[in-house]
Amino acid sequence: MSANESDKILDEKNSLHESLSKLSVNKDESDINDSNKAANLRDLEKKREDYLEWPEYFMAVAFLSAMRSKDPCTQVGACITDSNNRIVGVGYNGMPIGCSDEILPWGKTSSKPLENKYMYVCHAEMNAIMNKNSADLRGCKLYVALFPCNECAKLIIQAGIKEVVYMSDKHKSKPSTEASKMMLNMAGVKLQQFVPKNSKIVIDFKEIDWNISI
Repeated sequence: MSANESDKILDEKNSLHESLSKLSVNKDESDINDSNKAANLRDLEKKREDYLEWPEYFMAVAFLSAMRSKDPCTQVGACITDSNNRIVGVGYNGMPIGCSDEILPWGKTSSKPLENKYMYVCHAEMNAIMNKNSADLRGCKLYVALFPCNECAKLIIQAGIKEVVYMSDKHKSKPSTEASKMMLNMAGVKLQQFVPKNSKIVIDFKEIDWNISI
């Protein structure tokens, strides 16, 4: 390759890099401008009406917690609240403390039980209960992405939790779910399927700067 050809390629690379940099800056500025446009539609003399109500907030915390899970198939989060709408426990499904999630299996299709995740994974409900920052969970409410299995139902009952708000019941035909519902109903735990007002809740880290020009 001649020196002229090499210089030409270098110039093209520099030009492309400069264009991409401008595109990135313009995109950031556009995001802020969009936020400012939306903000200008607000009545700054009145309280917001599109704030999250408690159930939406707590279920969102459960789903946000689920994003910490390393399970490649199902990510579940749970959030426990007391009668004063304070969060007293949060958890997500994962391997036990001190047990390497690089060594233990995440699969679930092996014919060998010890090579499947079921023997090792701690469910979100268990972790939320174990992570509690309150001495007593009696009378508390549990928000969870997926209806609890029979093992988690036992923990919920023993902890004294009196209400379970769940999003999905996709395993309702499984014996473990049927057993779970039987025990929870017998123990007087209220079961409620969550009906969201919004299908999505977007977290925009740049939204805090919406009023940068005000």
